[in-house]
Amino acid sequence: MSAEFRVEKDSLGEVQVPAWALYGAQTQRAVQNFPISGLKQYPAFIWSMATIKKAAALVHQDLGLLDANMAEAIVQAADEVIAGKLNDHFVVDPFQAGAGTSHNMNINEVLSNRANQILGFDIDDPKKPVNPNDHVNMAQSTNDTIPTALRLGALWRLDELVNTVLGLAETLAAKGQEFDHVLKSGRTHLQDAVPVRLGQEFNAYAKAIRLDAKRIEAAGDRLRELGIGGTATGSGLNAHPEYHARMVTKLMGLTGIELRTSDDLFERMQSMGDQADFSGSMRALCVSLIRIANDLRLLASGPATGLDEIRLPAVQPGSSIMPGKVNPVLAEMLNQACFHVMGNDHAVTLAAQAGQLELNVMMPIIGYNIFQMMDVLIGAVKAFTEKCVLGIQANEEKATGWLAKNAILVTALNPTIGYLKGAEVAKEAMASNRTIREVVVEKGYLSAEEADSLLDVRAMTEGGIFGGGGAGG
Repeated sequence: MSAEFRVEKDSLGEVQVPAWALYGAQTQRAVQNFPISGLKQYPAFIWSMATIKKAAALVHQDLGLLDANMAEAIVQAADEVIAGKLNDHFVVDPFQAGAGTSHNMNINEVLSNRANQILGFDIDDPKKPVNPNDHVNMAQSTNDTIPTALRLGALWRLDELVNTVLGLAETLAAKGQEFDHVLKSGRTHLQDAVPVRLGQEFNAYAKAIRLDAKRIEAAGDRLRELGIGGTATGSGLNAHPEYHARMVTKLMGLTGIELRTSDDLFERMQSMGDQADFSGSMRALCVSLIRIANDLRLLASGPATGLDEIRLPAVQPGSSIMPGKVNPVLAEMLNQACFHVMGNDHAVTLAAQAGQLELNVMMPIIGYNIFQMMDVLIGAVKAFTEKCVLGIQANEEKATGWLAKNAILVTALNPTIGYLKGAEVAKEAMASNRTIREVVVEKGYLSAEEADSLLDVRAMTEGGIFGGGGAGG
C-alpha cells in the first residue's frame, strides 16, 4: 500500500482506495462513476442504514447465524456511525446507480472495515475477518434495506416536523385571540366584502395548519410498516424465517419508534406509494403556507399605499437604495422554501411512478428529496413562526378606517330593504364617497335608529339574519 492509497478488490477486479477511507472498492467505484452534484445523503439516511445494520447483526447473533465477537464489533461500528463519528466516510452522490446499491455498499464497507479495526486488524490486512457482503449485509439486499431506511429516516424526524407545524398553528391561534376585537373589511376576489374580525382570519389560518399537521401525521403513520427481510425480490431468499418479525421488533427497541410488520414484502419493495403520500402531505402543507404568507404580505402592504392592516416585525433593512424601506422577508423566505419543497415533491412523484416489476430503482433520489423536504420545512417554519408571526401587530386604526368606507356593509340590510335597493344604495355611497348609513337614511329606506341597529359591524361578523321585516319593500 502506498502512502496515499491501498488496493481493494471486488468482483470486477482491483481498485485504488484512499488509504484513510473506511469504505472499499464498490464505494470508490461509485465515487468515480458518479461525480454528479457534490451532494451527500442526509444524516437521517445514514442513521437509518446504520441502525438497520446494527439490528441485523444483533438478530443474527440471537439466531446463532453470526459469531458473537463479529456481531459485537459490527454493533460498535454502527454505534459510531449513529453518533456521527464517521460521516466523512459516506461519500456517494445521491444521483447514482439505481436502487441505492452504492449507498448500501458504502455502509457495508465502512462498518466491516471499522469492525475489523475493533477486532484488531488493519484495513489492508488480507486476513481481516468481517466481510461487507457476507456479514454486515447478511440476509439483506439493497432492495429491502433502502426502502426500510427511507421509512425510518422520515419517522426519525416526524415528531419534530409535526411539532414545528403545530407550533406555527398555536402561534397563529394566539394571534387570533389577540386580534379578536379588530373589526375590518373582508375581501373576496380582492374586492370589498362583508366584515370580518382580524382574529377570525388568523384563527382560520391556525385551523388550516392544524389540518396539515394531521395530514402529515397520518401519512407518516403509513411509513411504519416495514419490508425488511424481503431481500432481493420480496421472497425473503437467504433470510431466516423469523428474520422479518425479529428485525421489526429489534428496530423498535433500538429507535423507540413505533413500527409494524408487513404481510406482503413484495408490495413493500415494489411500491413507493407511502413515500409519495408522505411527500404529498408536505406539499399540501406548502399550499397552506404559501397562501398564508401571501396574505400576510398583502395585509402588511404599503404601509402608505397599501392595506397596512397588520405590521410585520422589522428584522432587517429592505433596500440597498431606499432608506427606511422594510420588506416582509420572512414571508418571502417561506415562499421560496415552499417552492423548493414542492419541486422536490414533483421529483418524488415522478420517481415513485418509475418503479418496474419487483423494484423501484429510483429510491436514492426519493430518499434524498423527502429528507431535504423535512429539513427545509422544519427550518423555514420555525424561522417564520419565531421571527415573523410571533411579532405581528394589528393596525386597528387602518383596519377600521378601510371598513368605514366599505359600501358592501349594505349586505346586512338585504333582509330588510332587499337586494335591488341595497345595490342602489351601495352604488350611490361609492359614487358620492358617503357611508351606507348616510345614504339609506337619506332615501328613507331606514330610520337612523334602524340603520344604527342593523349596521352593527361586530354583530355582522357573528352571522345570522338582520331585520328581515320587509325585503323588497
